[in-house]
Amino acid sequence: MIAPIAAGTSGSYVFLLVVIVLLVIAGLVVTMFFKTWLRARLSNAPVSWGNLIGMFLRKVPFGRIVDARITAAKAGLPFTSETLEAHYLAGGDVENVVLALIAADKAGIALTFDRACAIDLAVKGTTKTVLEAVRTSINPKVIDCPNPEAGITKITAVARDGIAVNVRARVTVRTNLDSFIGGATEETIIARVGEGIVTSVGSAASYKHVLENPDSISKLVLQKGVDASTAFEILSIDIADVDVADNVGARLQTEQAEADKRVAQAKAEMRRAAAVAVEQEMAARTQEMRAKVVEAEAMVPQAIAEAFRSGNLGVMDYTRYRNIVADTDMRSSIASDDGPESSISE
Repeated sequence: MIAPIAAGTSGSYVFLLVVIVLLVIAGLVVTMFFKTWLRARLSNAPVSWGNLIGMFLRKVPFGRIVDARITAAKAGLPFTSETLEAHYLAGGDVENVVLALIAADKAGIALTFDRACAIDLAVKGTTKTVLEAVRTSINPKVIDCPNPEAGITKITAVARDGIAVNVRARVTVRTNLDSFIGGATEETIIARVGEGIVTSVGSAASYKHVLENPDSISKLVLQKGVDASTAFEILSIDIADVDVADNVGARLQTEQAEADKRVAQAKAEMRRAAAVAVEQEMAARTQEMRAKVVEAEAMVPQAIAEAFRSGNLGVMDYTRYRNIVADTDMRSSIASDDGPESSISE
């Protein structure tokens, strides 16, 4: 009889221990989730105990999910905790998505939950948020063109008369939620507006027309549709400042004249060098001809000697030849630069 009683007592202890463990676990669960569950219940955004425990096991911050659902429910947006949890697990920012959807709903902007989640995931890792995109769509913002943070304060463009003009514009834009995903950013807007300003000023006949009608720049830029395929819609382009920069045409003409002068000087130097080369060549040829004359004159005595030996030249012939040579030298002396008077005085 003792053994059965002991076995029954041991079984009772085990059962009691299991009950105590279950009560402790239940107490911990109630302590951990009751406050969140009660807050959701009182806010008319109830969340089941199973969902709370499931989010805890999936390492999802159930408090943030419940708070986001309560915020949406108070704004009249019926989002389930499973939907918000799925976006969180995808890496999104649940609070920003809910606030963006509330702002869009109050402003009458058509924005679905899936679209908001897609925008939120698209801007992940950047300084932009889906809430900022919706707020910019509601309250347009102003973009300076050019961007002063890049170290450039004005865009310089040249009119057809050669006068450069400095222009600074302010572009008012709002977010285009339909093309926000995959659309070009603010840098593209700034680049396109700058290109339009350069084109507009460059097509003006004179810089005076630009100074007199600066709104013509904004009209031409708006006609070009610079906001196509971007994440923004341009509402207006205002020319904030226009002033004269420089007479680029005159400076370019001066530089061109200087370049032409240098080219002409180089060509003249080439011709001078060629002329000097030709002169040196002619001098060399003159010396060559003189050498040939001297060589020919050196052969005359030899020819006379040969004529004597062969009997073709007599003494009287040679005498007459010498008289002719002496007469020629005398005539050359008289006709020289010294003149006849000098010859007589000598």
